[in-house]
Amino acid sequence: MTEINDLINKIVKEASQQVADNQTATATPTADNHKPMTADDYPLFKKHPEMVNAPNGKNVKEITIEAAISGNVKPEDLRIAPATLKAQGEIAESAGRVALKSIFDRAAELTGIPDERLLEMYGALRPYRSTKQELLDIATELEDQYGAKITANFVREAVDMYGIRKKFKGDN
Repeated sequence: MTEINDLINKIVKEASQQVADNQTATATPTADNHKPMTADDYPLFKKHPEMVNAPNGKNVKEITIEAAISGNVKPEDLRIAPATLKAQGEIAESAGRVALKSIFDRAAELTGIPDERLLEMYGALRPYRSTKQELLDIATELEDQYGAKITANFVREAVDMYGIRKKFKGDN
């Protein structure tokens, strides 16, 4: 528990310093309703800190040492919003890093899945842990319940590869 608290304190300290360095930043649109991002907007945190928000709406500017000490910083405040990840993806794409954009888009999808369920899915994807049908069910769940089409397609690709490489539960 101490390690987690130390990590949170380190993150809060670094974020607070970066926010202090950016107090003179000019107002720009939020990540939910913004102009297309380009490589000129990188790094997003420094150039548009108002766009770096938690899913609950808390802005990184509100994450200060004082707020942490007074108990006004919760673990959910340290998460990143899907819109912020998508903006990062736009920046990557404009810089010619299309694969990185795809990673940000997939990460944005995953923010909507509860941590516990996400870890269960991850475990199920390990070789010999699941049947073909169990993995197909996970892909359907990702797409239908969480709207995570990119990730669902990755799971379906894994199903195809596991079939070829004989990695399903019971194949060993």
